[in-house]
Amino acid sequence: MIKRRFWAVVLILASFLIGYFVYSTENPLSNYKFRLGLDLNGGTELVYKADLSKASTTPTELGSSMNVLRDVIERRVNLFGVSEPIVRVERVGLTGGENEQQLIVELPGVTDIEKAVAMIGATPTLDFRLLAKDAEKLTGDALDAKVKSEGMDKVFEFTGLTGKFLKKSVLDFDQTTGQPVVSLQFNKEGGDLFAEITRNNIGRRLAIFLDGEIKSMPNIKEEIDGGNAVISGGFVGSSGIKEARTLVDNLNLGALPVPITLISTQSVGASLGHDAVDASTKAGVIAFIVIAAFLILIYRLPGFLAVIALATYTVVNMALFKLIPVTLTAAGIAAFILSVGMAVDANILIFERMKEELKRGRELGDAVSEGFKRAWTSIRDSNISSMITAIILYMFSSTSVVKGFALVFFIGVAVSMFTAITASRTLLLCIKHDHAGKTLKFLFGGSLKDNNNK
Repeated sequence: MIKRRFWAVVLILASFLIGYFVYSTENPLSNYKFRLGLDLNGGTELVYKADLSKASTTPTELGSSMNVLRDVIERRVNLFGVSEPIVRVERVGLTGGENEQQLIVELPGVTDIEKAVAMIGATPTLDFRLLAKDAEKLTGDALDAKVKSEGMDKVFEFTGLTGKFLKKSVLDFDQTTGQPVVSLQFNKEGGDLFAEITRNNIGRRLAIFLDGEIKSMPNIKEEIDGGNAVISGGFVGSSGIKEARTLVDNLNLGALPVPITLISTQSVGASLGHDAVDASTKAGVIAFIVIAAFLILIYRLPGFLAVIALATYTVVNMALFKLIPVTLTAAGIAAFILSVGMAVDANILIFERMKEELKRGRELGDAVSEGFKRAWTSIRDSNISSMITAIILYMFSSTSVVKGFALVFFIGVAVSMFTAITASRTLLLCIKHDHAGKTLKFLFGGSLKDNNNK
């Protein structure tokens, strides 16, 4: 009994300590702030136009290119620590065709537009083009004159091999000249396409374009399999090494499958705003008070202990939101409130089982133990099924808002199961149950009437 009471005291003190670290500004957690989403804290919206004129005209290929573009931009933004960026693809207008699509990038908490544009950066577009057969013998000024008169698209043929097939790039040095070169390695699909291009065009020149400019144009002497290519030329001296290394870094961050152009920027004010955050906080406090009153009135002393466990649940969740960290949006707050209800229903299952055991005439200590034992399977199964749902929602969702909801819900359910089984159980068992009188049984939900004298 003394050991149980010791752990109960430790639990209460730990809850107060966690609460202090969450809300105080002078502690190790003060450097961790609650992150608010775009709807609560505002941010920056960038709108890019995707140039799909050179891409395949099939809807499947267009959709694939835009999906790769979205994934690359989202991965690049995430490297800068922007939580829950919203990157989505939209058609232009209600009647916009497949070739008229935009990329919308929303960055929560970023109000500096120049900084936001820098986060996206000038990620290079990479593609391989064959020199037209009627221009094979042209070099230097003659080739430049033909490009100026006829246009780049007439002089070079698109092969379909672009940056979306790039697996990685590496800085290397030419063994003959000692000049830096950039080695490219394609994925399996890109390697097969590169092998096909070189196999069918032996003797022709293959130009490597980076951001629309020719970086090198080697002759195809034989089929090149294995999915490897080299960008050489233009990297001269110490500045050339730096330029090549920067190119490698940018390509590894994600070469864009199609070119994009920034067409508009704007700072987005919080759609719900700080007033909504304050209102949500007040609503949460009121809800907690109402739930606490309900638990105490219906379940008496166990209800009071459940309120303490519920407070423990709240502060642990808040600490996790800071430490992970979790970006709180309106959807995330809804998930947290939903998980609060699940934290309460676990206690209700336990207390109802206890009341049933007391009505059967069991001693209080036996009723408490049996109540937990009988309620545990229901609590376990319901919470595990909820967590499985949250995991599936997180894995298969295509939007960061839904992922944020699933993450907050999973954390809430997991913590609620922990507090229901540990906190509530520890607090209930620390009370002396041996030879409990009618008053103590009544406080535990029993009747003042002696069940043995019915």
